[in-house]
Amino acid sequence: MFKSLSRSFSLYGLIVMFAVSSVNAQTLQGVGFGDSLMAGYQLENGNGFPDQLQAALKEKGYDVAIANAGVSGDTTSGGLSRLEWSVPDTTDFVILELGGNDALRGIKPEITRQNLDEMITALKTRDIDVLLAGMVAPPNMGDAYGEAFNKIYADLSEKHDVPLYPFFLEGAITNPELMQDDGIHPTKEGVEVMVENFLPFLETYLTAQKTE
Repeated sequence: MFKSLSRSFSLYGLIVMFAVSSVNAQTLQGVGFGDSLMAGYQLENGNGFPDQLQAALKEKGYDVAIANAGVSGDTTSGGLSRLEWSVPDTTDFVILELGGNDALRGIKPEITRQNLDEMITALKTRDIDVLLAGMVAPPNMGDAYGEAFNKIYADLSEKHDVPLYPFFLEGAITNPELMQDDGIHPTKEGVEVMVENFLPFLETYLTAQKTE
């Protein structure tokens, strides 16, 4: 009888250990939520930002999956309307990259701010972390527009206590060789540079998750 009980408890212990190890081994689920810069406009499959970022993370030993929820031409209004069904409840974090098309279309900065604000609030309510990717208004929109638009991201980062990557196109936009002919979208090589620059920012977040 005691041998039987001992075996039962041993089996129970193995089951618990297996369950715990399975939970610990779960892949961290991320979503790149944005516009054409996230979607990978005019790039072959696998060359967009989420795919290249996921590959770079795996090379560094991180077990992280990055789903691509980018839609070309999307504004913050469009993003807000599709947020709930585009981001699964199993998501651990979202890289929120929207606003560039708002600026290109001259949408009032207060509308962009409100939409981003509501998206961050909605994601945090669902217990999904937000990594905010900033954008910069094109200079042809004028100083007043640029001043109102460009401060949106820092303000929301502070308000919601979410990490901010100041400019999503950092490292690519200033180099014509890394941009497509339209001067707006990065090439495959441009995305590589963007990923390289973004990695330390994301690794800071991932390291913090391990210590919690």
